[in-house]
Amino acid sequence: MNFEALKVGERLHQIDKGIITTAHIMRWSAAVENFHRIHYDAPFATQHDGLPGVLINGSWKQHVLVQLVKDALAPDGWLWRLKFRYRKMDIAGDSLRAVADVIAKCEAGGFGFVTLRIALIDQRDQISTDGHAIGVLPLAGGPPVPYPFRPDPAWSPIRFPEDA
Repeated sequence: MNFEALKVGERLHQIDKGIITTAHIMRWSAAVENFHRIHYDAPFATQHDGLPGVLINGSWKQHVLVQLVKDALAPDGWLWRLKFRYRKMDIAGDSLRAVADVIAKCEAGGFGFVTLRIALIDQRDQISTDGHAIGVLPLAGGPPVPYPFRPDPAWSPIRFPEDA
């Protein structure tokens, strides 16, 4: 990834996860040991809890957003900060894609910082989860980004847009 070539307004990356089935949801639930019935039992989810269907786990949606930014900044950049909110429920049968758009960039401390607007979007083009991520990239001819990345507190503060 080349920091200098990034342009504000461009779509940096997209991941299409396709249709999420109850089998996908149950496998994720088992992996993270979340056995709440709203993630596998349709009658319980709809009749008992009054939900629109079997819910896709919030932790899965968070994971997809992290994967999105990691893949977008690879191989030399790193996700530094992530902030998002759930706007609506996603249910089994929904088709989801994740997008990352460049909204700002700056240089500080010999590194390039890129602010991304991130979102999960369903098959109806409705945003179900959105937020921002800040990634750090090396500058052309500059040092690699260290891992773990610990910014110097003396640098100008780099914040999410709503924090400014």
